Amino acid sequence: MAEFTHFNESGRARMVDVGAKDSTERVATAQATVLMQPETLEKIQRGKIAKGDVLAVAQVAGVLGAKKTPDLIPMCHPLLLTSVDISFKEESQPSRDGLCAVHILATVKTTGQTGVEMEALTAASVAALTIYDMCKAVDRGMSFHDVCLLSKSGGKSGTYIREGHGRAKE
Repeated sequence: MAEFTHFNESGRARMVDVGAKDSTERVATAQATVLMQPETLEKIQRGKIAKGDVLAVAQVAGVLGAKKTPDLIPMCHPLLLTSVDISFKEESQPSRDGLCAVHILATVKTTGQTGVEMEALTAASVAALTIYDMCKAVDRGMSFHDVCLLSKSGGKSGTYIREGHGRAKE
């Protein structure tokens, strides 16, 4: 079980002790994509969703999601986040399957002893869920895709950059 850091010698779950690790600047960026009917994206863009400004609310929800990650993911350490940035790229041209997309990028930073990958992934996921919640009255068929870590830096394991697959357009 040595390769699984979140298990103790008895095979039970544990929160990893990061006390001896050096504090370094840590940055992670994750993405999520919400696919929807063209009419749904048009309503978002024109501010015609009854619940309000979809992307503004999703942006705030993503920030809150990053901050609440240790409340949702049991083995995550509570971190002092120094920055959370959520951005959106709308793809109005329908794809082959007739759907449009909202691409979400979430970048989270901290200076500490453990990384912020889970916070970035949670931020992107919560933003996507918020878009669904705000638009479900007009499009229950929306779906989420390409939720993944795009990059991370800092810490002992160094830098990771996802190669090509599923990368959101910036």
